[in-house]
Amino acid sequence: MMSDLTGKKWRRVVIKVGTSTLTAGTPRLNPPRMVDLARQICSVVQAGTGTVLVTSGAQQAGREHLSHPVERRNIPYSQMLAAVGQSRLMSLWEHYFDLYGLTVAQVLLTREDIEDRQRYLNVRDTFEALLQRGIVPVVNENDAVATDEIKVGENDSLAAMVANAIEADLLVLLTDIDGLYTADPSRDPNARFMDRVPVIDDAIYKIATGSSRSGMGSGGMYTKIVAADLAVHSGTTVAIANGSHEQVISGVLDGTVRATWFPARISPSEGRRRWLLAHAVTSGSVYIDDGACRALTEEGRSLLAVGVTSTEGTFARGEIVSVRNHAGREIARGLVNYDAADVARIQGHHSVDLVDTLGYDYGPEVIHRNNLALI
Repeated sequence: MMSDLTGKKWRRVVIKVGTSTLTAGTPRLNPPRMVDLARQICSVVQAGTGTVLVTSGAQQAGREHLSHPVERRNIPYSQMLAAVGQSRLMSLWEHYFDLYGLTVAQVLLTREDIEDRQRYLNVRDTFEALLQRGIVPVVNENDAVATDEIKVGENDSLAAMVANAIEADLLVLLTDIDGLYTADPSRDPNARFMDRVPVIDDAIYKIATGSSRSGMGSGGMYTKIVAADLAVHSGTTVAIANGSHEQVISGVLDGTVRATWFPARISPSEGRRRWLLAHAVTSGSVYIDDGACRALTEEGRSLLAVGVTSTEGTFARGEIVSVRNHAGREIARGLVNYDAADVARIQGHHSVDLVDTLGYDYGPEVIHRNNLALI
């Protein structure tokens, strides 16, 4: 166990559940297992932790609904299974969470949704709105339309990307094994369990070869290491645990269930700051007055339209812009919620006037403090 994490208060958690966990190692989705996972997540949410569920199992649900047709190894066939199974999978999650009084929301993503800046900002805004209202986003890759070019590839990587998007401080990957071993424990009696991996290097990747024991999932330990590598460098601690353990989610969160831990290298906010500052070229500039400058630099607040005095450049919503004071000195950098033309129209206006001015709004902030890095 990781004593430094025992009793830690997690602010936001992403829980990824693999197909092998949902089926309990059988050819069918396992309702008791899914109900219990919903119950455990409900407890986490009620404790005040914002929680996102990344779920596999759409194709398996499709197979089950179609009475397990003969398998074909091609993308259209897999997309067909996902299209049939996704609605069934979501219906089950909705029903099981409803038993505990929790509302869920379906979020289907592809790599394009995360790599495109405007879509990425829309994804972040959606998650923020859901989490602020205590709604559990249930996320899956949009397999019904995704192709090789836009597929995230594995829900492990998708979960890491979601963790980055919501600045989660913990990502839990539930699978059919307790965590990472020095060798395959089913084949090597001398395999040792690794309860902590401080650095993910070539040796760890070499250990992590292989696939899911049950054969139900599309990924194995290797894809989980790839996801962990992405997450820890974005500021998210990762735990890999066995989804069949009783009270596994609460046990992972309080450090009492066996798991392999990958400590975050930095904090989520520092990861966001480094990412923003790494972009040497910005798409434009937003100039602000002294009051807005103080709000940003001294009070840690968001940039509102009322504090904007002018813009420079033709930036689009979701692009990175410089924030400059009246003298032209860059004081911050951030992802802008409105394009240049819209910012020019709402500059100097109070937040309550944005809808009347534009006919719509993406929220009161020109740049939200979570998407802002001070220089």
